[in-house]
Amino acid sequence: MLRAAGLDEEAMAKPMVAIVNTWSDVTPCNMHLRGLAEHARRGIREGGGTPVEFNTIVVTDGISMGTPGMRASLMSREAIADSAELAVRGHSLDAVLFLVGCDKTIPAAAMAAARLDLPAVILYGGSIMPGTLDGRAITIQDVFEAVGAHSAGVIDDAGLLAVEKAACPGAGACGGQFTANTMALVMTFLGLSPVGLNDVPATHPDKPRAAEKAGRVLMDAVREGRNARRFITVSSLRNAAVAGTATAGSTNIVLHLLAIAREAGIGPEEFALDVFDEVSRATPVIADLKPGGRFMAPDMAAAGGSALLGRRLMEAGLIEDAPTVTGRSLFERFAGAAETPGQQVIVDAHAPIKARGGFGVLRGNIAPEGCVVKLAGHERLRFAGPAKVFDGEEACFAALQAGGIDPGDVVVIRGEGPAGGPGMREMLAITAAIQGRGLGDEVALITDGRFSGATYGFMVGHVAPEATRGGPIAVLRTGDRITIDAEARTISTDADLAKRGPAPVQPLPAEVRGAYAKYARLVGSASHGAVTSGVDA
Repeated sequence: MLRAAGLDEEAMAKPMVAIVNTWSDVTPCNMHLRGLAEHARRGIREGGGTPVEFNTIVVTDGISMGTPGMRASLMSREAIADSAELAVRGHSLDAVLFLVGCDKTIPAAAMAAARLDLPAVILYGGSIMPGTLDGRAITIQDVFEAVGAHSAGVIDDAGLLAVEKAACPGAGACGGQFTANTMALVMTFLGLSPVGLNDVPATHPDKPRAAEKAGRVLMDAVREGRNARRFITVSSLRNAAVAGTATAGSTNIVLHLLAIAREAGIGPEEFALDVFDEVSRATPVIADLKPGGRFMAPDMAAAGGSALLGRRLMEAGLIEDAPTVTGRSLFERFAGAAETPGQQVIVDAHAPIKARGGFGVLRGNIAPEGCVVKLAGHERLRFAGPAKVFDGEEACFAALQAGGIDPGDVVVIRGEGPAGGPGMREMLAITAAIQGRGLGDEVALITDGRFSGATYGFMVGHVAPEATRGGPIAVLRTGDRITIDAEARTISTDADLAKRGPAPVQPLPAEVRGAYAKYARLVGSASHGAVTSGVDA
């Protein structure tokens, strides 16, 4: 059958290397990966391997955001990891190169690499370049905020359309330090992506050469026996958390690093949710990136990229040296990092943009298993106010559009957890609309769902246990006073929730069928990464 597929004796005698591609022409994030695969093939062949390509799915967050389709986003992470594992194991292949783009394809690749424990390289397709409107750079974040501004009467139909048309000029994943760029950085600090390759923007002329290099690096790893689990360690996971924190990146890093750790056999006694609070308190923000800052991922690449960031973190003693798939250690690679004269994107750790990272882990009578607070874009560490409770994102969005959210409110959106959604939707549509209506500094939001990397403001997600699984958030009522204190690591209400509960575990609605039903039955708690492979505890 391999002969029928075009392979001769010479090709079959070489290591058989999977290229797991997440190409699709439905999204700019992944639409260029088909072309990059050809360059990756060349690198594998030049390195002495025989490439064979598989394609898996992508669910693009930017398109599904704010719709029922967003339920499929986190589910797709598991489907991508599962399909990559099955394709590689099913054909007894020797190594794997992952081509990734939109958000969930990146952690899915690392999860599959951890399961397979073969030589593996993950190559990110790269960031989109910024759009331009009226002489200023804009991103997809501006579109979602423009929706809120439009509903508030700040801009008209034509103004909203102008933002929409200008925000995404071509290939590449969303350009701020949102989830895709945060996770691409994570892959570098985990050692699964060669330093610098993920930095190259999608449309940059160096991207094809990056794909070729990824193929050659993978073949070196095959010869040297450098398998993936060698790089996924407690130390490298912590390094990755530090890098994400130092760039004020997406809170999804918490969910995904926990999932990667579990797939690599690293349990909660070694790497748990509370690590992220420790890291955030000890790590200053030293990259001035959107959503809370001024610059975008291509600006960081031009300033010196992940290597310069790593050098600053290394010099400050905030990360540990670790091996990488290239055979060189992180510190070897970071030591030679070049800095573009006059760049303003990455600052010194001793004169940071913010003294502490952009998120924390809270516990209390609302979230006894923990939750994640996002602090990016403001300095506030405490918020107290009356709850305004909604079952589902749509009900909250309708209330906001109708002017039903007031300054001082603590907005609660429940029933959006991993099982309850099902799918743990991101709340960018609502959080961006809050910003667009000028309420970003005036309200807090709590949910058992999660947030986009483009979200900023005083936002609390990943509340566990979730409402559907009997969590206390299920018995909160509008008017209950809630206090969120990031410094004290607490989230609580003075309402007597015990008298109202325990909340019942809710059965799966009859209309939830197929992949959605399977996911809802299998998925574990967000506090362990929301994995479906039974390794979440």
